[in-house]
Amino acid sequence: MEPSEQRIKIAVQKTGRLTDHSIDLLERCGLKLTRSKDQLICYGENMPIDLLLVRDDDIPGLVGEDICDLGIVGLNVVEEKRLNRAADGRPTEFKQVFALDFGHCRLSLAAPEDAVYDGPESLSNKRIATSYVGLLKRFLDENDVEAEPVYFSGAVEIAPKLGRADYICDIVSTGGTLRANGLAEVDVLLESEAVVIQTRKPLGDEKQALVDKILQRLDGVLQVHESKYIMLHAPKEALAEIRDLLPGSEAPTILRLDGNDDKVAVHAVCRENVFWETLENLKAAGASSLLVLPVEKMLA
Repeated sequence: MEPSEQRIKIAVQKTGRLTDHSIDLLERCGLKLTRSKDQLICYGENMPIDLLLVRDDDIPGLVGEDICDLGIVGLNVVEEKRLNRAADGRPTEFKQVFALDFGHCRLSLAAPEDAVYDGPESLSNKRIATSYVGLLKRFLDENDVEAEPVYFSGAVEIAPKLGRADYICDIVSTGGTLRANGLAEVDVLLESEAVVIQTRKPLGDEKQALVDKILQRLDGVLQVHESKYIMLHAPKEALAEIRDLLPGSEAPTILRLDGNDDKVAVHAVCRENVFWETLENLKAAGASSLLVLPVEKMLA
C-alpha cells in the first residue's frame, strides 16, 4: 500500500456552522493540523490523518465512495442522501457511527405568518419549496398527504414571496431568517445535529486500527462534555442521600479519611451539568469541602 493510501482521510464542511466545531473536536483528540496553501486540505502533523474541507452535501458521497474514511456532517444531510439513494434503488455505502452534540438545528415546515396550519392535512394540494425533497416526501407519505415539492437549491425562504410555493421546508436554527421573511415555523420534520459517518468498505488492519483509535478518542471527548469531577467529604450516615444527589454519576469512589471515623471522602465523575443548586443541596445533606474540577479527557 502506498504511504498516501495508509493515511486516514476525514471529510469536514469547508465553511459553515459545523466547520470550527469539527476541527476543534479533532484537535481535542490530539491531532495537530497544518493547512495547505489552497486551504482545502489540513495535514495531520503528528498522526497520518488528513482533513478534506468540502461542501457538506458532498461528504456522504465522499465517504460512501471510499474516497474518505470518515466524515463529520449534519444528520439532515445524511438522511437526505440516504433517502435519495434508496429512491434510486442504491444501497447506502456509509454508516452513522455516533452523534456529536453540536450543530443542533431542525428541518421544519414554515408558512406565511397569516396562514392557518392545522396539521399535515393543511398541506394537501399545496406547493412546498425545499432542497430536502427526500425528507419532505417521507413526511408527506407518513401523513398520507398529497402535495407538490418544489426544489429550491438556495434562498428557499423567498419562494412564497415569488409565488413559487405556499409553504417552505428548510433548516431552522434560531428562526430569525424566517421572521425576517414574514414566515412562521409550523411543524418539525427532523431534529438534526452533527454526526460521524464511516465508509462501509473494508479497511486494512492498520487503517482500521487507526480509525478505531480516532473514534475512541472522539467518544472520550464527547464523554467529558459538561462532565465534572467532584470531590467532597460526607458523613457516613448521609452517604446514601449524597450519592443520590450526584448528577449523572456512576458508582462514586469512597475513601476513608485519616483520623476521622465518622466521615469519608467521595470522588465522582458527574456526566451532567453541576449547578450551584447541586452544590447547595449536597451541602444541605451534610457534605463539606466540596471541590468541582473540569474533566479534560476520559476513556471508558
